[in-house]
Amino acid sequence: MGENVRGRAVLVTGAARGIGQAIAKRFAAAGDRVAILDKVPAGVAGDLVAGLEGSGHVVVEADLLDAEAVRAAVDSGAGQLGGLDVVVNNAGIFVAHPITEVDYATWQKHWQATLGVNLVGAANVTWCAVEHMRRQGRGGRIVNVSSRGAFRGEPEVPAYGASKAAVNSLTQSLAIALAPDRIAVSAVAPGFVATDMTTDWLKPPGGDEIRAQSPFGRVAEPGEIAAGVFYLASAEAEWASGTILDLNGASYLRT
Repeated sequence: MGENVRGRAVLVTGAARGIGQAIAKRFAAAGDRVAILDKVPAGVAGDLVAGLEGSGHVVVEADLLDAEAVRAAVDSGAGQLGGLDVVVNNAGIFVAHPITEVDYATWQKHWQATLGVNLVGAANVTWCAVEHMRRQGRGGRIVNVSSRGAFRGEPEVPAYGASKAAVNSLTQSLAIALAPDRIAVSAVAPGFVATDMTTDWLKPPGGDEIRAQSPFGRVAEPGEIAAGVFYLASAEAEWASGTILDLNGASYLRT
């Protein structure tokens, strides 16, 4: 894969906070150049770049629901980094909308937004990134952030669970389609992770029940998910293409 003395060119979506931020920091600490693709509030971009080790990092802004903005952002990130070697589709929406508790308009709104970001947004980022990777001719890595909810079901957030199941299917379809270009495609499937997105979910008493789902009695830290992503993006992980790596502390075991 295209690793050199300047490190790899890495694009991470949703890296302004949480798991995505931990992923961006992990790559930067290894000497890679990182493009953060996110909806970034005014004045925050400089702080995000300053929080990463090394140099050459950039922020490119886009709403993943806007296909043309996604294309422009990916192209800009690739242009500023000098190409793309790794893409991590991390951005996601996780909003409760149980079918028996929301009205029809709310139901539609959450399905459209969740699938638009978690699935279609990731698919669009990937299409745009693959254009650069294939043109470069040096292979690459695409790592998608899925969820254990893709396997066990998510009654409180059904659109989220469905979107992540579709991300797994997309991962495996593209692992086959892109192998001739030496582009490996894989995914990580975390359980609950301690981020600002899950703060309310992890408050007692519900949070105690969530932590008890794992025999370790806790939820993951963002850095633990970043470690899995970093491995799947490595040169040694080509043979892991098509893999969905469970990172849930044995809170949900599938066969």
